[in-house]
Amino acid sequence: MHWGMGFWPLFPLLWIVFLVCIVGGIIRWARFGGRRGAFYGPGVPVPEQPSALEILSQRYARGEIDSETFDQMRERLESVNRPRYP
Repeated sequence: MHWGMGFWPLFPLLWIVFLVCIVGGIIRWARFGGRRGAFYGPGVPVPEQPSALEILSQRYARGEIDSETFDQMRERLESVNRPRYP
């Protein structure tokens, strides 16, 4: 049986696509240093996340929580941040 050319001409093309994907992945990994998530290039500062205590203070200032809740949560946060050994 003779099936003609079939898919044989596509095999070199598939190898080229495979190699381009591998090389592209290596370049991307090397460029980003294995980091995941948002990219911050050189000269672009990474935004700092507010601490839990700052978020709690903001919620209290906006009136989302009352003073009793604020005090309880603040004490709990401060006790977590304290070292447990004397």
